[in-house]
Amino acid sequence: MAIDDLLDEHEQSERVRSWLQRNALGLIGGVALGLALIGGWQWWQKRNLDQRMSLSANYAASIKAMAGDAAKAKAAIAKLPAGSEYAALAALQLAKVQVEANQRDAAIATLRGINTDNHAIANIVKGRLARLLTDAGKAQEALKLLANADDAGTLEAKGDAYKALAQMDAARDAYSKALARLDAGSPERRLLELKLTDAGGAPSKPGSKT
Repeated sequence: MAIDDLLDEHEQSERVRSWLQRNALGLIGGVALGLALIGGWQWWQKRNLDQRMSLSANYAASIKAMAGDAAKAKAAIAKLPAGSEYAALAALQLAKVQVEANQRDAAIATLRGINTDNHAIANIVKGRLARLLTDAGKAQEALKLLANADDAGTLEAKGDAYKALAQMDAARDAYSKALARLDAGSPERRLLELKLTDAGGAPSKPGSKT
């Protein structure tokens, strides 16, 4: 190897050593920061997992309580974060149990108390609450609740409310729109078709828009 090459290598090594000396603290700090970030991420993941497990356990407890004591079920639901999907689903199940026990007013109160940002769950709540209101002779209130109905379930409930008020044209329109939002093989189609026929309408072919 030529002397010039050796000098170049020596010069490069000295530059590297000098750079390391100047930036040692920064490197150590960067490594420490990196380790802290990794540790923080792992802590955050564990915390989220712990929270999910706790929510799941509380949800399971609330569902189990519904088989026996409604008061215990409400207490279990109260332990779930307000507005969470777990709380909404547990309350929906409680309302179902209350309806089966002929506690319609209690079920209405339970459904009214559900608060969720999940659009799909919110539609289920609206549909079930509207049906109970219609059954309680409050079809007009049900229609106000369903003013922005946009899926098959809420549109069907809207049709039920109109039918209860003997507004058959509006009922047929709501049922037809509900059918148009269902797939051809959907198990809900048959009942909707019967409702539409009973309201004086004729079911259209699956997939057609109304």
